[in-house]
Amino acid sequence: MTTGAPPPSARKRSRARSLAPLGIAAWLVLEVWLLILVAGAAGGFTVLALLVGGAVLGAAVIKRAGRRAFRTLTETLQQQQAGAVPAQDAGSTGNGFLMLGGVLLMIPGLLSDAAGLLLLLPPVRAWAGRYAERSLDRRVKAAVAGSFGGAFQQARMHRPDGKVVQGEVIRDETARQSRPYGDDDPRPPLTR
Repeated sequence: MTTGAPPPSARKRSRARSLAPLGIAAWLVLEVWLLILVAGAAGGFTVLALLVGGAVLGAAVIKRAGRRAFRTLTETLQQQQAGAVPAQDAGSTGNGFLMLGGVLLMIPGLLSDAAGLLLLLPPVRAWAGRYAERSLDRRVKAAVAGSFGGAFQQARMHRPDGKVVQGEVIRDETARQSRPYGDDDPRPPLTR
């Protein structure tokens, strides 16, 4: 079945996606170089203590943020069940960035520890949240019309032979009322 729409053109990879592997490799090399530099200056035991301390602190931060997020979710659900409109608590925002800071602390390396410690500061988390929200708003506004909505208009038919046929769903309500299943045959039983 064809829909009359032109086939999607191959999109060009963005610059960020092309440079991401190079950036990750440079970050790893810099992390190892900093660890060697600190180990030479302060000793291997100091580096080990820093890495273990970062992992323990990161685990504690993730645990605390997870508990806070669960408590906020529970309170919101209880307020909704009671019929009240849940109030937006300013202290509950930033759990995602707090958890990200914990994960960065758990990753071995001094740069990731520094970034994780920065994300533990409330002003930095607030700035990162505002930046992420603005960036998401820009991307949503710049999206091509029909690019995301078209995904909801398509369906996949699974044929008995295992082939998948993509098509577009078109509903005719008058025909649907006269035939409850849309076919002349009754609907087959559901099987697993």
